[in-house]
Amino acid sequence: MKKIEAIIRFSTFEDVKEALEGIGVNFFTYVQVYGHGKQKGDTVTYRGAIYDSGDIPRMLLEIVVPDAKSQDVVDAILEHGQTDTIGDGKIIVSHVEKFYRIRTGEEGDSALD
Repeated sequence: MKKIEAIIRFSTFEDVKEALEGIGVNFFTYVQVYGHGKQKGDTVTYRGAIYDSGDIPRMLLEIVVPDAKSQDVVDAILEHGQTDTIGDGKIIVSHVEKFYRIRTGEEGDSALD
């Protein structure tokens, strides 16, 4: 199994989500995150002064899939998360040693269904 973590723009989240559902990925976790990168953060104007907030808001998706499906997931995120501008995000793919379904105790690929 593979764990795919993707940091993407808010503006591409719905497209990526629909693309993942289209390839049969119906379970994943997502959360709003902030970070620093080459893009730099947004600027904020307060009482006429401009401040660099330094924070870049993004969405972090965590997806666990069987090995055979991992490239399809990466391809879907690349296709639907890309805007061709700096700050589109990152994808991290790592190996999952074990995976359990808490309710039944199932382990491995059967716990993903």
